[in-house]
Amino acid sequence: MLSIRPPVERDIESVCALARAVWQATYPALISQAQIDFMLADRYAATHIRSQLDDPDHAWRLAVWDAEIIGFAHASLDALAVKLDKLYIAPSHQQRGIGSALLDDIKRFAHDHAATRLWLQVNRGNTQALAAYQQYGFAVIEARVFDIGGGFVMDDYVMDMPL
Repeated sequence: MLSIRPPVERDIESVCALARAVWQATYPALISQAQIDFMLADRYAATHIRSQLDDPDHAWRLAVWDAEIIGFAHASLDALAVKLDKLYIAPSHQQRGIGSALLDDIKRFAHDHAATRLWLQVNRGNTQALAAYQQYGFAVIEARVFDIGGGFVMDDYVMDMPL
């Protein structure tokens, strides 16, 4: 049975491992391995995640099936909006409504903080994610290139959903 819950300290390594698995299945066709390694090291450092777990401006959620973490989401407050920063599902569990369940929980976080919109960035070449986000009700509002350091950029669409 699927459950959605906040992570605890002992979940951090599983989240990092799942992120690596999903990124290796998704991003080699879109960005270089060097950029994948750079971004994983930056975004999934255990100390970075740990610092956000008790921060009320951040919402981490796990999708758990039979005690296995099969997906996760992370969002943060951004003025009167919430930025959906991460939404990843294990490849073997995609297209089963798990992303939608995680997104519903993030929407509750947004409503609880009086946010009027939810937004995200997605790689322009990630057609599967773009289609999923559009199906969830997001719309592309702009295309931007973000310098993320280390000589790397993210070539993304910014998508938005009114709440």
